Amino acid sequence: MSDINHIISSCTISHNGVYKDGVCLYSQAQPLNEFLLSLYRFLQLDYPKFYKMDNLSKLGWLTAEVLLKGSLSAGDYQAEEIGITLANANSSLDTDLKYFETVKEIPSPALFVYTLPNIMIGEICIRNNFKGESAFFVSPEFDADFLERYVNDLMDNNVLQACICGWVDLLGEAYKAVLYLVEKDGKHSGRSPKERVFGADEDPAGIPFIKDNIHKIFQAENG
Repeated sequence: MSDINHIISSCTISHNGVYKDGVCLYSQAQPLNEFLLSLYRFLQLDYPKFYKMDNLSKLGWLTAEVLLKGSLSAGDYQAEEIGITLANANSSLDTDLKYFETVKEIPSPALFVYTLPNIMIGEICIRNNFKGESAFFVSPEFDADFLERYVNDLMDNNVLQACICGWVDLLGEAYKAVLYLVEKDGKHSGRSPKERVFGADEDPAGIPFIKDNIHKIFQAENG
């Protein structure tokens, strides 16, 4: 197991709240559609393709926007050094169900939205110019052990130097996204993780990317 890879930031969106590194950045008690749109506007984003995405893609894309803001700067890594590893339990089931309900009333093979998890990853990569290895997995539940082993293997073999990884899932009004920004210790140019994310009394190497820490952040009520 690696002892050099670290979580230098995390973001959770769940139960109408947005948390970065345990701090609540935004909270609105709204239905999911309204909540995602209000968060997009709160973040003052300008990305027209957001409106074509299904809710799963919007959720993951917005979580990545919050995670990366202030955590990475242009030039920190080469495009090929950063990848994405995501997982969920429902894939695009939520969108598929909504589509089937729609075409019952109005047959429309031309109806188009961004429905696949790979599209969510693709939009995050396009937005940030990430070209490293990326993957999306489907599992019955969040698996911190698998995530630790898979991402550490990519980094220990120098396939990636940084990775956005985690869980993005929704079905109806039930949703949760938890993303981690993981880096190889000492790789980041110019600034330590402490300077970017943590307080002065925190470990300057960040939080070790191990199963217990991954699971603890996932379970935390405040993200």
